[in-house]
Amino acid sequence: MSESSSSSSGGIGFLGLLTILFIGLKLGHVISWSWFWVISPLLFGAALTITVLLIILAIAVFAAIANS
Repeated sequence: MSESSSSSSGGIGFLGLLTILFIGLKLGHVISWSWFWVISPLLFGAALTITVLLIILAIAVFAAIANS
């Protein structure tokens, strides 16, 4: 008998939880930050992803130039 199991490790992640926390604190009038700072964890995650992708792209371009 063959047994197959699949698991996925999806989830909201740290930055998502932090954003939800900040939104809850903002809507509960606990903090008086601007909305920019409330959603800043999402912006940080996007900026980090774009930066990593640009670094990978730059390495690939330089490797292609070096090999030609």
